[in-house]
Amino acid sequence: MLEIKILGTGCPNCQKLESETRKAVENLAIEAEFEKVTDYREILEYDVFSTPGLVINEKVVSIGKIPSQPELVTFLTSALSK
Repeated sequence: MLEIKILGTGCPNCQKLESETRKAVENLAIEAEFEKVTDYREILEYDVFSTPGLVINEKVVSIGKIPSQPELVTFLTSALSK
């Protein structure tokens, strides 16, 4: 199972990132646990200075943007293969 963290304060872009990531997970029919990280100190521990941030299995894969569905699929499938 993948561990996915959405880093951000709950802004519209953070919500969109979570929604799009959930959609990609559902389309791939994989198991994933989602966590929202809203505390600035915890976000900074990932060296993310621009939100939203996407972390999969403790690896930062995206910062400051909403990746496209193909990008999300690539992030997720590559995390599964490790």
